[in-house]
Parts: sequence; structure tokens; C-alpha cells
Amino acid sequence: MNDPLRIWLNRTYAENAFFVALLRENADLVDLEVHATHVDPDSPVLRAADVSSLEPDRLSPAAYVEFALDYCDRHRIDLFLPRLHQLAVAEHRAEFELLGTTVVSPPSAAIELFSDKATAYQALAAAGLPVPPWWRVTDAASLLDAVAGIEADGGVPCLKPVSGAGGEGFRVLTRKPFSLGLLAGAPSRLVSLEQVVEALERAAEQRPDVPPVDWLVMPQLAGPEVSVDCLVDRSGRLRGAIGRSKEGRRRGFTLDPAYLEPARELAERFELSYLTNIQFRHQNGVPVLLDINTRPSGGLHQLARCGVNFPWAAMRLALGQEPVGLNARTLGEDYTLISTPYPTLSRQLPIPAPRAAAEAAEAPAILG
Repeated sequence: MNDPLRIWLNRTYAENAFFVALLRENADLVDLEVHATHVDPDSPVLRAADVSSLEPDRLSPAAYVEFALDYCDRHRIDLFLPRLHQLAVAEHRAEFELLGTTVVSPPSAAIELFSDKATAYQALAAAGLPVPPWWRVTDAASLLDAVAGIEADGGVPCLKPVSGAGGEGFRVLTRKPFSLGLLAGAPSRLVSLEQVVEALERAAEQRPDVPPVDWLVMPQLAGPEVSVDCLVDRSGRLRGAIGRSKEGRRRGFTLDPAYLEPARELAERFELSYLTNIQFRHQNGVPVLLDINTRPSGGLHQLARCGVNFPWAAMRLALGQEPVGLNARTLGEDYTLISTPYPTLSRQLPIPAPRAAAEAAEAPAILG
């Protein structure tokens, strides 16, 4: 009897429970053994997997790589899709290959480049790809300069961390003073420019030798937001791409070349192999690049509505096989998303980290 194909997803988004379901719906009817690890015992991905475990928490990137190598060795993992510490894992790709494990991620150089949004925008602009105006801000003076430049062109300034994912830290700046109205209703992403400047100046006074922040400041871009899910082979060639549009609650799909062509050029130029996601918004009606994610998006499973299975296609590419069924059979109707109950596992104990990794996690931090 042949061994199953063993696939491991480490700490990842809850929505990837649907990613696991699509792996099982592969047209090849391959016998799978899906592994999932997480620190949250109630993550739906754990319930979706065949083998689920709780990861050791608070490991450094180096210690996590040691844990991952040990996990792949003990469980004879064939394909590893890292989300947590993706860069560190990709940098040790050769060590995983010695164990018989293929790391399903872009090259480490691409991961590192796109983990810094400011550096990424520089590289994209140099490649002739459409990017919005942007400023890298590290203190109050550079923030005020950026805001002045944006407002002079009639834009609304917003900020977000140079490194981050999922809209974390995104705020829209306003010159209106803080009022009780901001405390009414749903939480707002509006924040007073005056308050932000005051906070930056206080932080600079407390630690004059350390930049208070590392932000990307840019004009607020118009919708809809279009996320292009890309499938790229190991040689850096785009094999499939479908855009998902989002405006308010409404969702839809697009094959408009205005999004797919820049996505193709970007994915191939920077060798974003396997599954990546490229996001666009609009400036003066023209699509511009917003974010590049070197991992599968949380909404990738929604492409099943178009009759494609990108998760399984990526596994075939990783195995050196030719994927099939990459063309959308239909773009389907527009839709919306609602939450639904998903079962959880019984509580379980975490698997131990390798001894060296555990010691690294427990060692006191050394402050410079």
C-alpha cells in the first residue's frame, strides 16, 4: 500500500480550513494526510486536518525552523506550506529538501522584499509597475511633510506599518479635533493628526536615539479593492490568475487585463512561485498596486465558485507535475459573505519543541 501524500500547514488563518477542504477535493483522488499546527486550540484549521497539534509558542525564527525541521522529519512531510516565519523557513529550503520535504513558498529573496512595503514600492516603481504616491515616515516631521504633500494634491492621508498584514495598523488621518462623536457607533479608523503628532513627539523625547515608528503614508485609495490570486510555477511563470473584487459587502470576480497583466508581470519578474496574492485599488480611476502577499490569501477558497482549485494545482506544481483545470469555467454571480458555525477539536496539549529551540525561547532577551 502506498503512503499518503503528507501536507503540513503551520500556524495559518482560520479561513484556510476551506483550503484544506479543497486539497481533499483534488481531481487526482490522491490519498492525503493533512497536518495542521497552531497555538490556538480552537482554530478551525486544526479540525479540518487529519493530524493536528498545538505548536510551541514564542519561538524565535531560528528556533522555529529547528522545530519545523524536526516536525517534517518525524512525520515524513512531503509538502510544507509555511505561513508563520515564512522567510526563515524559505531561507532553509535546502535543509528541508534533505529530509524529502518541499517548501511550498516563493524564494526567500521575494519574501524578504515584499515584507517591507516601502522597499517593495521602490522596486515596483523601478520595474515600471503602477504604484501610488507614498512616503516612508519615521517621526513627526516626516509625517507632516507627507501629509502636506498628499493634501496639496487633494488627497486624504492614511498610514499603515511598513511591515504587517491584514490591514493591521491602518488609519485614516483627519485634521478634525477629537470629539465624542468618534466614540459613538462602530469603531472608526479615523485618527486625529494632532494626536498622532503629539504621540510621536512624546516618543521621540523619551527615546531620542530610536525612530518612534516606521510607517508608510499615502493617499487613501478608491475602491473597489481587487485581489488577484496567482498560481506561479517553480520557474516563475504565471499559470493562472483570477481577480476577486470587494466593495462593501459585495464580492465578485474579474479577468480584466487591467489587473491581471500587472499581476502577471509582477509575479514573473519577482518569481512569486506557487500561491501569492496581489492587491489593487484605484487612483483617479487607474488600478495601482496596494499590497503583495507572498502566501495564499485567506479568501483563496472562494475561487472554487469559478470552477478552479488553485490549492491542489499548487501541490501538483510542487510535486513537479502539470496542473490541470486552471481556466475559470464561470465567473459566477456576485455574492456576499456571512459567518457560520464551525466545529472545534477537544482540548489538547502542545507538542514539545526540540530541546535547543525550547532553550532559545526561554533565554532572556539581551537589550542593546
